[in-house]
Order: sequence, then structure tokens, then C-alpha cells
Amino acid sequence: MGRERIVGGDQLGSDEDLTQYSLRPHSLDEFIGQHELHEKLEVLLQAAQGRSEPVEHLLLYGPPGLGKTTLAHIIAQEMKTKIISTSGPSLQRAGDLMGILTNLNPGDILFIDEIHRLSSVIEEFIYPAMEDFKVDFVVDKGAFAKVINVPLKRFTLIGATTRAGMLSAPLRDRFGLYYHLDFYTNEELKQVILRSAGLLEIKIDEKAAEIVSERSRGTPRIANRLLRRVRDYAAVKSNGTVTPEIATKALNVEGIDSVGLDNLDRKLLETIIQYYKGGPVGIEALAATLNEEVDTLVDMVEPYLLKIGFIQRTRRGRVISAEAARHIGMSMDNNQQQSLL
Repeated sequence: MGRERIVGGDQLGSDEDLTQYSLRPHSLDEFIGQHELHEKLEVLLQAAQGRSEPVEHLLLYGPPGLGKTTLAHIIAQEMKTKIISTSGPSLQRAGDLMGILTNLNPGDILFIDEIHRLSSVIEEFIYPAMEDFKVDFVVDKGAFAKVINVPLKRFTLIGATTRAGMLSAPLRDRFGLYYHLDFYTNEELKQVILRSAGLLEIKIDEKAAEIVSERSRGTPRIANRLLRRVRDYAAVKSNGTVTPEIATKALNVEGIDSVGLDNLDRKLLETIIQYYKGGPVGIEALAATLNEEVDTLVDMVEPYLLKIGFIQRTRRGRVISAEAARHIGMSMDNNQQQSLL
């Protein structure tokens, strides 16, 4: 999918996977942010432990980089059980899933990332596993076909998705719990950055951590990524200590402005004003004008711009706000401004 962006919520490669893993909190007490969800999980886990039962199947949804995978691992850690991780696109055949399910022990957690990308065949195969803890496996074909009923040990399925709306209704209904992860506040991200800096042995003061947090788009994964970029800049251009001046210069060099927008964000906003008079404009037309994939704009660009009120989705298409126009230093005439009200 699309280009790799420093302010994108998705992982940028195996090296980053390893770094992010080393920074991952391992218990609910260490987990920063998502206070409402934190409280609900605390009650859920304590109740399940008190009954000596596995946790209910649960679905975690929200933009990438907010901690869905981290929370799945924390639940496994708190329940003192094993977690098996896979993803929707990697499960192509029923046999792939059959091998995983039959090897699960009581209370184990099966974590499926990008669960909205499961094929319909796999979805139908997983329904009885979630409901009745059994699977029906078909052997042979035609007149010789036999259905073997395989019982499973009671496990917990945790699904993660950035697009809850793309889940089929039957799959969604089989989850007992739905938890939404929202963007972090700047104060929460500052705490994330200071914690990560301690683990990575980076010298950074609170004001510099604030500057990084303000440009991290409400996303811990991006905050940790920017922290490492700032560290590298400080090592080369200074004495290795991250000061507010160093943090600002480093992020300006990366093309990330004071609210976390990069060149693609600004280009999208400029295009809506320049070519579509501030909107409304359909996402397909916008993608064609920018020469980008629709999925890139919907998954990686729009969520944050919507969150900070720079664009709005209407029935007729995307509309830019006057505040966004001011931020990128462009003006709209009176007719354009009236059309946005």
C-alpha cells in the first residue's frame, strides 16, 4: 500500500519492529493513556482471574500505532497465558487456521491483526471455533467427503482492526467485547516519550519531549519514531542531548510542522483549496489529483486531519476548514469561506 511515511501509524520495517517491541509495556500498570479502556480491562481481567476462566473474545479497533497489539500482549501477560499472533492476510486456507487452533491450550490467546482482511472461507471456518470451541473439517471431496468434528480447548480470540466497518456482521457479532482506541493527548504522548527516552538512554528535557509530542499526531508509535530521529540529529549536530532547539530543528528537517503535518498532508489540503475551492470533493477525485491510492488517503492521512478538524466528511465529499487554510498559509475568497460554513 502507498508510500512509507515517518508520520504514518504503520510499522516501517523489521528494524522498527524490534525497537518498538523493546519499548512495549508489559503490564497494565506500565501502559500509558486510554484511561477509560484501561479501567474496563482492569475489571475484565480481575473478574476472569477470579472465576479462573479465559477472557471473552474481544475486538480492538482504531487507527494504527495506538497500542492494539501491545494491549493483546498485556492481556496475555496479565492472564499468565500464551499468545499466538497472526494476521488476516496470512490466513489463506482453512488448514492454516486448523493447525493453530488445535495447538491452543486452555486460556491461550489467538491474536489476529488486520482481522477485517480475513477471507470469507476463513471467517466461516472460525465461527464455530468462537461460539462452540469446535471446528468442522472437511476431508476428501464429492461423494467421499466427510466432515470431522474437532473439539478445541477454550481459548480467547483477540481481533485488531483499523477498519471496524469492514468486518462482516456475523464475525463482529461473535465478539463479546468491543474496545475503541482513540488518539492520545499531547500530555500522554509526552509521558510515552519520557518513558521511551529512559529505556533508550536518551537525554531529553521535558520541553523537548513536549515539542516531539505535539508533532506525533496523537500516536505513540509515531512519537517513538520521532524520538529516535531527534536522537540521531542530536548525536550528529550537537552533544547528544535533545534540547527544545534540537528537537525543533530535527523535526523541521524531516518536514514535520508544528501540528504534525507532513508534505502529503499539506499537499492534500492545498489541492482541496487550489483545485476544488475548499470542497466538497470526492475521495476518488482527490486521490486521482494527488496520484495516490484511495486507501493511503483514507487510512493514513484523513484520520488525523479529521481528528484535529482540518477536514470534514460530508455527503458530497471532503471539505477543508478555514483553520486548516490558515495553517498552511493559503487564503480562500469570501465565496469559498461561505461555502464551508
